[in-house]
Amino acid sequence: MISVKEATHIINSTLFIPRVQTVQLQECIGLILAEEIKADRDLPPFDRITMDGIALSFKEYVNGQREFSIEGVQAAGKAPLRLKDSNGSIEVMTGALLPIGTDTVIPYENITINNSIATLSEQKISEGQNIHQQGQDAKKGDILLRTGVILSPAEVALLASVGKNNVVVYELPKTAIISTGDELVDVDQNPLPYQIRKSNSYFLQASLKQLGCASTLFHLKDNKEEIEKELSLILSNYDLIILSGGVSKGKFDFVPLALESLGIKKQFHQVAQKPGKPLWFGCSKNKFVFALPGNPVSTYLCFYKYVKLWLMKSLNAEVQESTAILAKDYVFNSPLTYFLQVQTKNESGKLMAYPIAGGGSGDFANLKNVDGFLELPAEKNEFKVGEVYSYFSSR
Repeated sequence: MISVKEATHIINSTLFIPRVQTVQLQECIGLILAEEIKADRDLPPFDRITMDGIALSFKEYVNGQREFSIEGVQAAGKAPLRLKDSNGSIEVMTGALLPIGTDTVIPYENITINNSIATLSEQKISEGQNIHQQGQDAKKGDILLRTGVILSPAEVALLASVGKNNVVVYELPKTAIISTGDELVDVDQNPLPYQIRKSNSYFLQASLKQLGCASTLFHLKDNKEEIEKELSLILSNYDLIILSGGVSKGKFDFVPLALESLGIKKQFHQVAQKPGKPLWFGCSKNKFVFALPGNPVSTYLCFYKYVKLWLMKSLNAEVQESTAILAKDYVFNSPLTYFLQVQTKNESGKLMAYPIAGGGSGDFANLKNVDGFLELPAEKNEFKVGEVYSYFSSR
């Protein structure tokens, strides 16, 4: 049995080598950028008006002028007008280019207009106000996005602004999710008293979908020959295989031996942690297998602690480490790293973690009340209010 630190190191040193693909802008949301994006021109590309009003020369205002004749209207999307008289002004619309000869914009609410004469109210005016200066956000050639960025709506807008209709992203691994066990039935079936409905598979599929990763569901009975036969077929068609169940020490836990017999080299089996001790991880060339314990909380924990982070690192995505402050004393009497289920609250700028331990690794109903795990080190048994520990979200 290896430590959590050792397991994390092995997994993060054994990464999937992703291919890249080009997708249309409308299809890139949630995917991970595989190219560097530079500004194709200044942003904004011109001195842009930010409020409806009039544009004038600040010099004339400093000289005491408070009434300005209106020479015309500068609409958005039109070539710039030129101020003919320095004592004049031009009406401007939000998004329009700043007229030539003007340098300051006064919003309509600070002026009155009669007979094409704009009179300024007694508001303090500063030079250059209400103008988004050319190149203020970025200069042509500046790097706007680096590889590894998860594309949210904000990045999509930025890509559109530089004309990226086709975007190069990392291609996610072709993924199979496999549930195991004779006790499991489909969600649309009525289980017998000794059976339960499948839930881990749907949790894993939903969690991967949040990361933009599609997956296919399979189920294997507790039969050694069937497991080997079906795993052989699945391994030939998928890059990433995530199993749930069949990895412990029971007489029907055939998964570890079946994987090794099919050429998947075991990297480790069993981690000194709770929940999720029977975790198995192996690989062969660019194929990777996570065999997770079947108890729901163990599956949940192992996905967020190991699988999700492995996938993000494989795709060169930035992974932010996080900590939280224990909000109540907690005792755990075992020489294992304990992943405590917690509910977090932001209190005066501090992330406080309240223990909601639940009824053990089979209590998946408790998961609806938590939003992450606090990693409590194996070297201690008593954990005090105010102590800071590693935290990762399960939301």
